[in-house]
Amino acid sequence: MYVLTIDQRGSSADVDRVPELISALRGLTPAPFERSVGDELQGVVEHAAEVVDIALHALRSGNWYVGIGIGTVQLAPGGSPREGSGSGFVAARKAVELAKSAAGQVPLSVVSGTMGRGREVPPQAREGAVSSANAQAVLRLIGRLVQQRTQAQWRVVDRLRASQGGEGRHGSQKLVAHELGITEQSVSRAVLRSGWQEEWAARPAAAMLLDYAHSQIVHSENEGAR
Repeated sequence: MYVLTIDQRGSSADVDRVPELISALRGLTPAPFERSVGDELQGVVEHAAEVVDIALHALRSGNWYVGIGIGTVQLAPGGSPREGSGSGFVAARKAVELAKSAAGQVPLSVVSGTMGRGREVPPQAREGAVSSANAQAVLRLIGRLVQQRTQAQWRVVDRLRASQGGEGRHGSQKLVAHELGITEQSVSRAVLRSGWQEEWAARPAAAMLLDYAHSQIVHSENEGAR
């Protein structure tokens, strides 16, 4: 399980965007997200691919700091994230605080539940921490592509994705050009300049790194608890 803590940027000078994001996330994951405190929301997600979807959706608007915590999670079935415990929650809190301090970088951080636990860290925990850092690097690269897209590029990208039932494959540029009332050349340029194909080629890599980090960290923590 992964814990995501997402905090609104510049909330003191903006409207409360938490309900809007909670509603949008229902279309990306069955995991419930709830307001945790102030202009912050939190959720516990089972699958790494959904973590990638959620993180990039939040980064798209530029309104959020995204913290991803990887570690053990104790949460009753159907329970509120506010009732959960475990190193995954601690890591997510650390991650969102690091995202806030990432000046000039994409405001996303991935933190291992083993971080800061003392001098002797088991090899699997070290591997998990390295994989967490690698996942963060890939997500920030993809996030930069997402954040730099223009509204015109998003119109094309959103239609291409919708034409494939939510998948990130190429789609029909001719059909999208017709739907948007633009030329096929315009669609092709938007796809090229938006980095859309690069994004969808890299998403599985980010999910794979998150999966590997999770397997190493949780196994290490379970072994340490014995």
